[in-house]
Amino acid sequence: MKNKIVIIAGDPNSINSEIIYKSWKKLNNKVKDRIYLIANYKLIFKQLKKLKYKIKVLKVENINQKSLTNSLKIIDVPLAFKDPFNVSLKSSSKYIINSLNFAHKIVSSNKIKGLINCPINKRNIQSSKKIGVTEYLASKCKITDNSEVMMIYNNRLSVVPLTTHIKVRDVSKAITTNLIIKKVNTLEKQFKKLFKKKPKIGILGLNPHNAELIKDSEEVKKILPAILKLKKIGINIKGPLVADTTFVNNYKRFNIIVGMYHDQVLSPFKSLFHFDAINITLGLKYIRVSPDHGPALDLIKKNKSNYLSLLQCINFINNLK
Repeated sequence: MKNKIVIIAGDPNSINSEIIYKSWKKLNNKVKDRIYLIANYKLIFKQLKKLKYKIKVLKVENINQKSLTNSLKIIDVPLAFKDPFNVSLKSSSKYIINSLNFAHKIVSSNKIKGLINCPINKRNIQSSKKIGVTEYLASKCKITDNSEVMMIYNNRLSVVPLTTHIKVRDVSKAITTNLIIKKVNTLEKQFKKLFKKKPKIGILGLNPHNAELIKDSEEVKKILPAILKLKKIGINIKGPLVADTTFVNNYKRFNIIVGMYHDQVLSPFKSLFHFDAINITLGLKYIRVSPDHGPALDLIKKNKSNYLSLLQCINFINNLK
Protein backbone atom coordinates (compact mmCIF):
# COMPACT_ATOMS: atom_id res chain seq x y z
CA MET A 1 0.00 0.00 0.00
CA LYS A 2 2.83 2.42 0.79
CA ASN A 3 4.02 2.29 -2.81
CA LYS A 4 0.71 3.49 -4.26
CA ILE A 5 0.61 6.90 -5.94
CA VAL A 6 -2.74 8.71 -6.26
CA ILE A 7 -3.11 11.32 -9.02
CA ILE A 8 -6.13 13.59 -9.40
CA ALA A 9 -6.73 14.28 -13.11
CA GLY A 10 -7.79 17.81 -12.18
CA ASP A 11 -9.49 20.32 -14.43
CA PRO A 12 -11.38 18.71 -17.35
CA ASN A 13 -10.82 21.88 -19.41
CA SER A 14 -7.04 21.70 -19.53
CA ILE A 15 -3.88 20.13 -20.90
CA ASN A 16 -4.00 17.49 -18.16
CA SER A 17 -4.72 14.46 -20.35
CA GLU A 18 -1.81 15.49 -22.54
CA ILE A 19 0.72 15.83 -19.71
CA ILE A 20 -0.55 12.63 -18.08
CA TYR A 21 0.02 10.75 -21.35
CA LYS A 22 3.45 12.27 -21.97
CA SER A 23 4.57 11.55 -18.40
CA TRP A 24 3.17 8.02 -18.55
CA LYS A 25 5.30 7.23 -21.60
CA LYS A 26 8.45 8.12 -19.62
CA LEU A 27 7.72 5.81 -16.67
CA ASN A 28 8.85 2.24 -16.21
CA ASN A 29 6.29 -0.50 -15.64
CA LYS A 30 6.98 -0.75 -11.89
CA VAL A 31 6.03 2.89 -11.36
CA LYS A 32 3.03 2.62 -13.71
CA ASP A 33 1.71 -0.28 -11.65
CA ARG A 34 1.65 1.94 -8.52
CA ILE A 35 -0.40 4.76 -10.08
CA TYR A 36 -4.15 5.25 -9.62
CA LEU A 37 -5.84 8.14 -11.41
CA ILE A 38 -8.87 9.81 -9.79
CA ALA A 39 -10.87 10.91 -12.83
CA ASN A 40 -13.93 10.40 -14.97
CA TYR A 41 -13.13 7.31 -17.01
CA LYS A 42 -15.24 8.31 -20.02
CA LEU A 43 -13.75 11.82 -20.12
CA ILE A 44 -10.14 10.59 -20.06
CA PHE A 45 -10.88 7.91 -22.64
CA LYS A 46 -12.48 10.42 -25.04
CA GLN A 47 -9.80 13.08 -24.54
CA LEU A 48 -7.00 10.59 -25.23
CA LYS A 49 -8.84 9.35 -28.29
CA LYS A 50 -9.32 12.88 -29.68
CA LEU A 51 -5.64 13.62 -29.07
CA LYS A 52 -4.78 10.35 -30.90
CA TYR A 53 -2.80 9.06 -27.94
CA LYS A 54 -2.56 5.29 -27.71
CA ILE A 55 -2.62 4.20 -24.10
CA LYS A 56 -4.44 1.40 -22.26
CA VAL A 57 -6.94 2.69 -19.69
CA LEU A 58 -8.81 0.52 -17.22
CA LYS A 59 -11.64 1.41 -14.85
CA VAL A 60 -11.01 0.02 -11.35
CA GLU A 61 -13.08 0.13 -8.17
CA ASN A 62 -10.36 1.00 -5.65
CA ILE A 63 -6.61 1.20 -5.04
CA ASN A 64 -6.44 -2.47 -4.08
CA GLN A 65 -7.44 -3.59 -7.54
CA LYS A 66 -4.56 -4.59 -9.78
CA SER A 67 -4.53 -4.60 -13.56
CA LEU A 68 -2.58 -5.72 -16.54
CA THR A 69 0.88 -4.20 -16.61
CA ASN A 70 1.11 -0.90 -18.46
CA SER A 71 -2.58 0.00 -18.02
CA LEU A 72 -3.57 3.38 -16.60
CA LYS A 73 -5.93 2.53 -13.75
CA ILE A 74 -8.80 5.02 -13.31
CA ILE A 75 -11.05 5.22 -10.27
CA ASP A 76 -14.19 6.72 -11.76
CA VAL A 77 -15.66 10.02 -10.56
CA PRO A 78 -19.04 11.05 -12.09
CA LEU A 79 -19.06 13.96 -14.55
CA ALA A 80 -21.75 15.31 -16.88
CA PHE A 81 -20.41 16.51 -20.24
CA LYS A 82 -21.06 16.59 -23.98
CA ASP A 83 -17.81 18.00 -25.33
CA PRO A 84 -14.82 16.40 -23.51
CA PHE A 85 -12.75 19.56 -23.93
CA ASN A 86 -15.49 22.07 -23.08
CA VAL A 87 -17.14 21.01 -19.83
CA SER A 88 -19.43 23.56 -18.19
CA LEU A 89 -18.20 25.48 -15.15
CA LYS A 90 -20.97 24.01 -12.98
CA SER A 91 -20.15 20.41 -13.95
CA SER A 92 -16.39 20.84 -13.77
CA SER A 93 -16.57 22.56 -10.36
CA LYS A 94 -18.63 19.75 -8.87
CA TYR A 95 -16.34 17.16 -10.46
CA ILE A 96 -13.15 18.78 -9.13
CA ILE A 97 -14.48 19.18 -5.58
CA ASN A 98 -15.67 15.55 -5.61
CA SER A 99 -12.27 14.42 -6.91
CA LEU A 100 -10.39 16.35 -4.20
CA ASN A 101 -12.66 15.03 -1.46
CA PHE A 102 -12.41 11.45 -2.73
CA ALA A 103 -8.62 11.57 -3.05
CA HIS A 104 -8.26 13.16 0.41
CA LYS A 105 -10.34 10.34 1.91
CA ILE A 106 -8.32 7.63 0.13
CA VAL A 107 -4.93 9.07 1.06
CA SER A 108 -5.93 9.85 4.66
CA SER A 109 -7.27 6.36 5.35
CA ASN A 110 -4.47 4.39 3.69
CA LYS A 111 -0.70 4.24 3.95
CA ILE A 112 -0.04 5.86 0.60
CA LYS A 113 3.15 7.60 -0.49
CA GLY A 114 1.47 10.79 -1.55
CA LEU A 115 -1.13 12.69 -3.52
CA ILE A 116 -0.60 14.53 -6.81
CA ASN A 117 -3.17 16.84 -8.32
CA CYS A 118 -2.95 17.97 -11.93
CA PRO A 119 -3.61 21.67 -12.62
CA ILE A 120 -6.95 23.18 -11.61
CA ASN A 121 -8.45 26.54 -12.54
CA LYS A 122 -9.01 28.31 -9.19
CA ARG A 123 -12.50 29.47 -10.16
CA ASN A 124 -13.63 25.83 -10.01
CA ILE A 125 -13.17 25.70 -6.25
CA GLN A 126 -14.08 29.24 -5.25
CA SER A 127 -17.56 28.07 -4.22
CA SER A 128 -15.82 26.16 -1.45
CA LYS A 129 -14.71 29.51 0.06
CA LYS A 130 -11.12 28.28 -0.16
CA ILE A 131 -9.36 30.01 -3.04
CA GLY A 132 -6.66 27.46 -3.91
CA VAL A 133 -6.05 23.71 -3.62
CA THR A 134 -3.46 24.40 -0.89
CA GLU A 135 -6.05 26.08 1.30
CA TYR A 136 -8.80 23.61 0.40
CA LEU A 137 -6.80 20.53 1.40
CA ALA A 138 -5.61 22.31 4.56
CA SER A 139 -9.26 22.78 5.51
CA LYS A 140 -9.93 19.08 4.81
CA CYS A 141 -7.03 18.25 7.16
CA LYS A 142 -8.67 20.52 9.77
CA ILE A 143 -5.79 23.01 9.78
CA THR A 144 -7.32 26.24 11.05
CA ASP A 145 -4.28 28.34 11.98
CA ASN A 146 -2.84 28.94 8.46
CA SER A 147 0.27 26.96 9.34
CA GLU A 148 0.28 25.02 6.06
CA VAL A 149 3.02 26.01 3.63
CA MET A 150 3.07 26.22 -0.15
CA MET A 151 6.63 25.49 -1.31
CA ILE A 152 7.78 25.59 -4.93
CA TYR A 153 10.69 23.18 -5.01
CA ASN A 154 13.75 22.79 -7.21
CA ASN A 155 16.83 20.94 -5.95
CA ARG A 156 18.81 24.18 -6.29
CA LEU A 157 16.30 26.50 -4.63
CA SER A 158 12.81 26.53 -3.15
CA VAL A 159 10.51 29.50 -2.62
CA VAL A 160 7.61 30.00 -0.23
CA PRO A 161 4.99 32.77 -0.37
CA LEU A 162 3.89 33.73 3.13
CA THR A 163 0.46 34.68 1.79
CA THR A 164 -0.87 32.63 -1.11
CA HIS A 165 -3.99 33.29 -3.14
CA ILE A 166 -5.06 36.71 -1.92
CA LYS A 167 -5.21 40.14 -3.54
CA VAL A 168 -2.06 42.26 -3.35
CA ARG A 169 -3.98 45.05 -1.61
CA ASP A 170 -4.71 42.63 1.28
CA VAL A 171 -1.14 41.41 1.77
CA SER A 172 0.02 43.98 4.33
CA LYS A 173 -2.93 43.33 6.65
CA ALA A 174 -2.50 39.55 6.33
CA ILE A 175 1.15 39.62 7.39
CA THR A 176 1.69 39.24 11.13
CA THR A 177 4.67 38.26 13.27
CA ASN A 178 2.81 35.15 14.45
CA LEU A 179 1.96 34.09 10.89
CA ILE A 180 5.62 34.34 9.86
CA ILE A 181 6.69 32.28 12.88
CA LYS A 182 4.05 29.58 12.25
CA LYS A 183 4.83 29.25 8.54
CA VAL A 184 8.60 29.18 8.98
CA ASN A 185 8.32 26.64 11.80
CA THR A 186 6.27 24.31 9.56
CA LEU A 187 8.66 24.92 6.69
CA GLU A 188 11.80 24.13 8.68
CA LYS A 189 10.41 20.97 10.32
CA GLN A 190 8.91 19.54 7.13
CA PHE A 191 11.94 20.40 4.97
CA LYS A 192 14.24 18.56 7.42
CA LYS A 193 11.88 15.58 7.41
CA LEU A 194 11.70 15.39 3.61
CA PHE A 195 15.27 16.21 2.65
CA LYS A 196 17.20 15.18 5.77
CA LYS A 197 18.98 18.51 6.20
CA LYS A 198 18.52 21.75 8.10
CA PRO A 199 17.58 24.47 5.59
CA LYS A 200 19.18 27.88 5.19
CA ILE A 201 16.25 30.27 4.94
CA GLY A 202 16.24 33.81 3.54
CA ILE A 203 13.19 35.99 4.09
CA LEU A 204 12.29 39.00 1.97
CA GLY A 205 10.90 42.31 3.11
CA LEU A 206 7.64 43.65 1.71
CA ASN A 207 8.49 47.19 0.63
CA PRO A 208 10.97 48.53 -1.92
CA HIS A 209 14.43 48.59 -0.27
CA ASN A 210 12.67 47.33 2.89
CA ALA A 211 11.29 50.87 3.29
CA GLU A 212 14.75 51.78 4.61
CA LEU A 213 13.65 50.17 7.90
CA ILE A 214 11.63 53.18 9.01
CA LYS A 215 9.62 52.80 12.23
CA ASP A 216 6.16 52.24 10.75
CA SER A 217 7.25 49.79 8.02
CA GLU A 218 6.10 46.15 7.99
CA GLU A 219 9.77 45.19 8.13
CA VAL A 220 10.32 46.87 11.50
CA LYS A 221 6.90 46.16 13.03
CA LYS A 222 6.30 42.56 11.86
CA ILE A 223 9.11 40.89 9.92
CA LEU A 224 12.20 41.69 12.03
CA PRO A 225 10.52 40.67 15.33
CA ALA A 226 9.61 37.31 13.75
CA ILE A 227 13.17 36.78 12.48
CA LEU A 228 14.62 37.46 15.93
CA LYS A 229 12.24 34.99 17.60
CA LEU A 230 12.94 32.32 14.97
CA LYS A 231 16.69 32.74 15.44
CA LYS A 232 16.29 32.29 19.19
CA ILE A 233 14.72 28.85 18.68
CA GLY A 234 17.58 27.75 16.43
CA ILE A 235 16.22 28.33 12.94
CA ASN A 236 18.84 29.36 10.38
CA ILE A 237 17.15 32.43 8.90
CA LYS A 238 18.41 35.76 7.54
CA GLY A 239 16.60 38.91 6.51
CA PRO A 240 14.74 40.93 5.68
CA LEU A 241 16.42 40.64 2.29
CA VAL A 242 15.84 43.27 -0.39
CA ALA A 243 13.48 41.68 -2.91
CA ASP A 244 14.67 43.44 -6.08
CA THR A 245 18.24 42.07 -5.90
CA THR A 246 17.95 38.78 -4.01
CA PHE A 247 17.24 36.74 -7.15
CA VAL A 248 20.19 38.19 -9.07
CA ASN A 249 22.76 36.08 -7.22
CA ASN A 250 22.16 36.27 -3.47
CA TYR A 251 19.59 33.44 -3.56
CA LYS A 252 22.42 30.91 -4.05
CA ARG A 253 23.31 31.29 -0.35
CA PHE A 254 19.98 29.76 0.69
CA ASN A 255 17.92 26.60 0.32
CA ILE A 256 14.66 28.53 0.62
CA ILE A 257 13.55 32.10 0.00
CA VAL A 258 10.37 33.13 1.82
CA GLY A 259 8.45 36.03 0.29
CA MET A 260 5.55 38.08 1.54
CA TYR A 261 3.19 37.36 -1.36
CA HIS A 262 2.67 34.94 -4.25
CA ASP A 263 4.25 36.68 -7.24
CA GLN A 264 7.06 38.26 -5.23
CA VAL A 265 8.81 34.87 -5.20
CA LEU A 266 7.10 32.87 -7.95
CA SER A 267 7.79 35.32 -10.78
CA PRO A 268 11.60 35.41 -10.35
CA PHE A 269 11.68 31.70 -9.51
CA LYS A 270 9.91 30.76 -12.76
CA SER A 271 12.18 33.08 -14.70
CA LEU A 272 15.13 31.11 -13.34
CA PHE A 273 13.79 27.54 -13.49
CA HIS A 274 10.79 27.56 -15.87
CA PHE A 275 8.98 24.17 -15.56
CA ASP A 276 11.82 22.54 -13.62
CA ALA A 277 9.94 22.63 -10.31
CA ILE A 278 7.05 21.17 -8.36
CA ASN A 279 4.58 22.59 -5.87
CA ILE A 280 4.70 20.85 -2.45
CA THR A 281 2.19 21.51 0.34
CA LEU A 282 3.84 21.12 3.74
CA GLY A 283 2.03 20.60 7.03
CA LEU A 284 -0.85 18.39 5.82
CA LYS A 285 -1.54 14.86 7.07
CA TYR A 286 0.12 13.61 3.89
CA ILE A 287 2.47 14.82 1.17
CA ARG A 288 0.66 16.64 -1.62
CA VAL A 289 2.41 17.83 -4.75
CA SER A 290 1.31 19.34 -8.05
CA PRO A 291 2.84 20.67 -11.26
CA ASP A 292 4.09 24.22 -11.01
CA HIS A 293 1.78 25.60 -13.70
CA GLY A 294 -1.89 26.04 -14.51
CA PRO A 295 -4.35 24.29 -16.86
CA ALA A 296 -3.02 26.23 -19.91
CA LEU A 297 -6.32 26.76 -21.72
CA ASP A 298 -4.52 28.25 -24.71
CA LEU A 299 -2.67 24.98 -25.36
CA ILE A 300 -5.59 22.54 -25.21
CA LYS A 301 -5.51 19.99 -28.10
CA LYS A 302 -2.31 21.50 -29.56
CA ASN A 303 0.11 18.80 -28.34
CA LYS A 304 2.59 21.49 -27.25
CA SER A 305 2.40 21.20 -23.48
CA ASN A 306 5.46 20.71 -21.30
CA TYR A 307 4.98 17.62 -19.10
CA LEU A 308 8.25 17.97 -17.13
CA SER A 309 6.70 19.27 -13.88
CA LEU A 310 4.12 16.45 -13.66
CA LEU A 311 6.79 13.85 -14.37
CA GLN A 312 8.91 15.35 -11.59
CA CYS A 313 5.90 15.15 -9.23
CA ILE A 314 5.54 11.44 -9.94
CA ASN A 315 9.26 10.78 -9.51
CA PHE A 316 9.35 12.82 -6.29
CA ILE A 317 6.51 10.85 -4.69
CA ASN A 318 7.88 7.54 -5.99
CA ASN A 319 11.29 8.24 -4.42
CA LEU A 320 9.99 9.22 -0.98
CA LYS A 321 11.39 7.05 1.82
